[in-house]
Amino acid sequence: MKITLKDGSVKEYSEAKSVYDIAADISEGLARVACAGEVDGEVVDLRTVLDKDCNLNIITASDEEGLKVIRHTASHVLAQAVKKLFPDAKITIGPAIEDGFYYDFDHAPFSREDLDNLEAEMKKIIKEGHELKRFTLPREEAIKFMQERNEPYKVELIEELPEGEEISFYDQGGFVDLCAGPHLMTTKGVKAFKLTSSSMAYWRGNSDKARLQRIYGTAFNKKEELKEYLEKLEDAKRRDHNKLGREMGLFTTVDVIGQGLPLFTPKGTKMIMKLQRWIEDLEDKEWGYVRTRTPLMAKSDLYKISGHWDHYMDGMFILNKDSDDKETMALRPMTCPFQYYVYMNEQHSYRDLPYRMSETSTLFRNEDSGEMHGLTRVRQFTITEAHIILCPEQAEEELTRCTELCHYVMTTLGIDGDVTYRLSKWDPNNKEKYLGDEAYWNSTQQYLRDVMDKNGIKYTEADGEAAFYGPKIDIQAKNVYGKEDTMVTIQLDCASAEKFGMYYIDEKGEKVLPWIIHRTSMGCYERTLAWLIEHYAGKFPTWLCPEQVRVLPISEKYADYAEQVRKELAAHDVDVTVDNRSEKIGFKIREARLDKLPYMLVVGQQEAEDGTVSVRSRFAGDEGVKPLGEFIDAEDCLRLGLVNRLAPAGKTVSAALDLAERIAHKPFEAIKLIKKGVREIGMVSSDKCFYKNLEFSRSIFKTEDCKEGVDAFLGKRSPQFR
Repeated sequence: MKITLKDGSVKEYSEAKSVYDIAADISEGLARVACAGEVDGEVVDLRTVLDKDCNLNIITASDEEGLKVIRHTASHVLAQAVKKLFPDAKITIGPAIEDGFYYDFDHAPFSREDLDNLEAEMKKIIKEGHELKRFTLPREEAIKFMQERNEPYKVELIEELPEGEEISFYDQGGFVDLCAGPHLMTTKGVKAFKLTSSSMAYWRGNSDKARLQRIYGTAFNKKEELKEYLEKLEDAKRRDHNKLGREMGLFTTVDVIGQGLPLFTPKGTKMIMKLQRWIEDLEDKEWGYVRTRTPLMAKSDLYKISGHWDHYMDGMFILNKDSDDKETMALRPMTCPFQYYVYMNEQHSYRDLPYRMSETSTLFRNEDSGEMHGLTRVRQFTITEAHIILCPEQAEEELTRCTELCHYVMTTLGIDGDVTYRLSKWDPNNKEKYLGDEAYWNSTQQYLRDVMDKNGIKYTEADGEAAFYGPKIDIQAKNVYGKEDTMVTIQLDCASAEKFGMYYIDEKGEKVLPWIIHRTSMGCYERTLAWLIEHYAGKFPTWLCPEQVRVLPISEKYADYAEQVRKELAAHDVDVTVDNRSEKIGFKIREARLDKLPYMLVVGQQEAEDGTVSVRSRFAGDEGVKPLGEFIDAEDCLRLGLVNRLAPAGKTVSAALDLAERIAHKPFEAIKLIKKGVREIGMVSSDKCFYKNLEFSRSIFKTEDCKEGVDAFLGKRSPQFR
């Protein structure tokens, strides 16, 4: 028997050997750190006996797969500890996951004290160093074995296995668990672990099945790695939007209103409004969108045409479904078919396309109660939803523009480094969920693939994540705990137009079916706010803060001056408040710091007499005393990029008019391309900037104005641009 190792060397044996024996033959040190083996690409138990030629890689704790084995074994140690301290608990499943492991139990909720006691018991089990012994039973014997141990969930799992299947178990010190492995040789291999939390979970993830208690834990090979992870976890808890957002007074929830229906406070509302106004102005003024306003509900007829009634009914809130005398209605889970009818209100030709409609839409989705979490999974949300009606030949450019807009938005919010891209495809094994045939899906998926490849976008692919009418480009982000959510989506739809009878008139005067792009530029405001809370840990960019400045009078005597300061700043659109409480100034400053305010302005006798403010910021600490008008002076604004030119005091209007007049005398094509460049250059990769500039140059060189400019330069005269 020839065993080819990872480094290409070959071990020959005259008899069958276990993976562990081969590891020991290579070196005793390797055997001590070995966790599993990889045989011809398949991860197996160290106990696995090899009896034929194969490729073998010994997996250690430093390997990702080795860490999984450690965590899987830790989950079994947890189950043994639970059965020791809580004998009535019923065991279910306990897999290794990305950052650790969990095990589900049919038992009453576990407290933090329970987890601490379980940790202590796990340490005892580990110290005892129980050998994990693997054995197998025929299916019927396995069922009987678990029935005798009164473990109904294990019985259910075994019963679902095929007839004649041989079932494997692991025994560690008398505790036996159904498991396919692989596992460590002994419990002593679990060296650094921690039980982190517990929560409710449904059996098999089905809300109609039993409510279980899930205990989460993590395990590492080294205590230093565990410590680092736990510190990271504590930071995640501090950043958790569901906790921090409530502490900052941005939103709340109320049981009598319902799950997934958050209430936004004035502070949270102000942040949402800032985001909304920015996005609406951006789309309408710079990206060529028109704005619509459509109903929050519609008759079932609309959703039957769109296909949502057949493909998405479970996710909708239905009204008057069983009524004989009232129309069946449904709250809208999307805006698509509503905007289609806005488009169809008038006849359009190819000259009108692309026709870009955007709407700040409130949507409703009947999410499962077990899925509700803070602002990331809600039943009512507001989104920047748009639909672009276009000729097929315009699709590539418009899809590119959509990705560029999203990139610009993410960059402005400071979170572009947090996102990944995904091509969400249909599930070819579940075709009834989707419109269209295999050819339709293959072609549309390839179209999106080509667009992302051409624009240098790195992406992954995922089956079963497409909309029922077309594939998507999904922009994904993870929360502080590593759970991934879709933030922004760009969808290609070549099927819906025909269902609704949508068309445009082409160059030949004939009716043609358009393509449709469904897209968001930022995603829903609720999820975006959750994302921003966690990213910034509540320390938002100044422009986004609901309270940008707080004026802190040293005593009540200076309340009038504090109010004067507030009015002056408010007149310049600064979100400012005054803390007039009868508290010491040190207390007020500490409170403002805890509230993560960008700026505090302390005012007392000297400030009131001089018309100044004492500036403190979370950026530079104590910035000293400044005249109120210089709190952020002109030079600061120029340095920060808030303005691009300064004007002498009292000369702002005349300076602006002079600049406008000089710009107006420049070639029209140059002005147009400069505006386009300002918008686009910052949204493309550096290697593409050259090609963008080349594209702009080619456009300019073709113009009569360019020829006139060259002639004027050579003739040493002023150009006469047309």
